[in-house]
Amino acid sequence: MPFDDAYFDGVFTNGSLHEWSQPEDILNEINRVLKPGGTYMISDLKRNMSPLIKWFMWAMTRSKEMRAGLLTSVAAAYIPGEAEAMLARTRLQGWSVTSNSMGLVISGRKPLDSTEQSSGQNRTQEAAVGA
Repeated sequence: MPFDDAYFDGVFTNGSLHEWSQPEDILNEINRVLKPGGTYMISDLKRNMSPLIKWFMWAMTRSKEMRAGLLTSVAAAYIPGEAEAMLARTRLQGWSVTSNSMGLVISGRKPLDSTEQSSGQNRTQEAAVGA
């Protein structure tokens, strides 16, 4: 990204993680451009969503082109365990993977210093609304 190191207070992206050809590189770039203490949130669909929810989303999508895109996006999306394994190979620290009925959310905060970084814990949570 054409930004200086530690440039942003926060980074947000929605519905694009499954499109990234080199997601670990992009996650490392998010880490690079975040200021210490900066937050990030990445939300996307998940491949293992309920078939009923996938059908409902498909039925609510009117355009045939959009329907095809929805199905390919769901097929390309990550499941929580895959997201965790990918995150573990990056420089991001203190991340959390939360799963809900339609997708997953990766969120966290860049540590303020190396002391906080070494104690950063990563975790996964299943949301109460049918993961």
